[in-house]
Amino acid sequence: MNNDDTFKKLKNISLQLGLIVNENKTKYMKCAGKETQLNKQIVDNKHIDQVRSFGDLGGIVNGNKTMEEEIVERIAKGNKAFYANKVFFKSNLVSKKYKLKLNWSVIRPIVVYGCETWVLKESIIQNLSVLERKILRKIFGPTKEANGIWRIKTSKELDELIKHWNIINYVKAQRLSWFGHK
Repeated sequence: MNNDDTFKKLKNISLQLGLIVNENKTKYMKCAGKETQLNKQIVDNKHIDQVRSFGDLGGIVNGNKTMEEEIVERIAKGNKAFYANKVFFKSNLVSKKYKLKLNWSVIRPIVVYGCETWVLKESIIQNLSVLERKILRKIFGPTKEANGIWRIKTSKELDELIKHWNIINYVKAQRLSWFGHK
C-alpha cells in the first residue's frame, strides 16, 4: 500500500466516523532510525507535508525514537515558569519554605511531566541539574563567609539543603514507581 492509498483510507474511515480530516493542518511523519529527506505527498491535489517531530498532549513525538527533544522542551517550559514567578522567588516577604513549595508543586511538575518514560543521558541530567540549581540558588541566596565575602552556594550545599531530594532523584523515583505497571 503506498502513501496515497494510506491517506485516502484515513480520510474515508474518518468520514465514516463523522470526522473530517483538515488537509491544511494534516502532516505526516516517517518513523525511521536514520535521518530522511523531508518530502511532500500529494493526495487529491492537496500537498501534505512531512515533519520530523510534532507536539502532542504536552509532549513531543519524533521519528528517530529519542526523548531528548521532548526533555529539552520540558526544561524550556520549566525555565519559562520560573521566570514568570521570579518576583515571587526574589521577594523577601515570602519564606524559603513556600518558595520551595512553589518550585516543587508548580515548576518541577512542568519539567518532569512524562518522566517515567525518559532515558536519562548524562547531557539531560546536566541540563536538569542546571535548571534546578539556578532555582535553588535564587531561593536560598548567597552565603556570607567569615571574612565578609559573599559567594554562591555550591551544588553540594544546595543538595544538602533540600535533603538530597533533587530533580534527578525525583525522576528516578518516578520511573521506579512505574516499574511493573501494565
